[in-house]
Amino acid sequence: MAVESSTLPEELFEEILLRLPPDDPACLFRASLVCKAWGYAVSRPGFHRRLHELHQSPPVIGFLHDSDEEHIPDFIPTTASSFSLAASDRRLSRALDYRHRRALFLSDSEGQDTQELLMWEPVTSAQQHIPMPVAYNDIYANVVHTTAAVFCGVDGCDHRDCLGGHFRVLFVLSVEDEDSDDDEDAMWACVFSSETGTWGELTSLHHRWHMCFTFFSSVLVEWSQLYFMADDGFILEYDLARHNLTVFNPPNYLWNYGDDRYNIMLAEDGGLGVNEVMGSHLRLWAREVSDSTNARWVLSRVIYMVNLLPIGALVDAETRVQVLGFAEGANVILVTTVARLFTIELQSERTRKVCDDHGFANLIPIVSFYTPVPRGEHKDRSSKPSEAAGPRGALGEEKIVDQARQFINSGSNVTKDEDFVNSFECVSHAI
Repeated sequence: MAVESSTLPEELFEEILLRLPPDDPACLFRASLVCKAWGYAVSRPGFHRRLHELHQSPPVIGFLHDSDEEHIPDFIPTTASSFSLAASDRRLSRALDYRHRRALFLSDSEGQDTQELLMWEPVTSAQQHIPMPVAYNDIYANVVHTTAAVFCGVDGCDHRDCLGGHFRVLFVLSVEDEDSDDDEDAMWACVFSSETGTWGELTSLHHRWHMCFTFFSSVLVEWSQLYFMADDGFILEYDLARHNLTVFNPPNYLWNYGDDRYNIMLAEDGGLGVNEVMGSHLRLWAREVSDSTNARWVLSRVIYMVNLLPIGALVDAETRVQVLGFAEGANVILVTTVARLFTIELQSERTRKVCDDHGFANLIPIVSFYTPVPRGEHKDRSSKPSEAAGPRGALGEEKIVDQARQFINSGSNVTKDEDFVNSFECVSHAI
């Protein structure tokens, strides 16, 4: 007779679950359905943080995009198995950003001829409607374009388990300035805090051309600067501490509206980076800042796509590659070429085909370890191991980790203990 999987020591089956493939969300989801104990283990407070400690960088599990046909953001998985997120509000009109386990959309307000921002947690399906700043409604007729970024609002947070806490939103407007004699437009920005439920003061900057933000999302550098790349290649910086705006050029820049050679990213040192498409290869640049007024672009690396992409992806040496997104936290870019979409891990240069290209514009990568939502019937047992056994229960920590690793590497034959065998078989059937 099979022994119930719940008889397996909690410390051991948690270590086993932690070692399931992190880039395949379906594994943890299916394992959570095996029994209440396993469902609790993967959804309890702290499990997500332990995934970070063990695997370091979270995976890209998919991306949001603007559907060409219905202009509704949709989710496309980048994982090996079929996977989908819970449906978000179908009134959404444009996906803007994703960061710290939260997605941000520009949405049509229900029953009103106005717009609003919507923060959505893909894993929990929790969402919060955010009214536009008063200034937006006052100058709506002169607004050329808008964009926004979402980020954690908790001071001192290490962003390994951001979910359900306070967040902030930076909202940026490109506004036609009718009072300017120099045909200049204005860039306006302000920050929303979910803690206070209010918008901060406006920051403004005059710029000589319209700045639109159709193709690229933002990049957060060192928790203090947010960057946006405009369609014409200009880079907009917002300093979260000083609340000021700055505009500057990417490397080797010659103004050309609609120039899609560039996309912003994080450099290897954590600062601002830019990737520049040159035919079938990619130049990676890093911005070196010596003081508040002196900065330069330094070429750090060249990636030759012909060495990474499968045969047929590049028809010839002149085939264009376009970078459509950068996944913060995973150091992955999304590129298209000859009607195909690929992910490229910049550190390992591992490449994976995701899907055919469907005319994508701005891609918003979803970067997260996917852990199922806590179920109401589970009690919090995270602080109740046997006191006599020490902080990790009856089994020593090193022994627990070693046995879990053997299970994942070798299967159920590593031990004759019936509890272990049946529990491993239960995992196998679940996934």
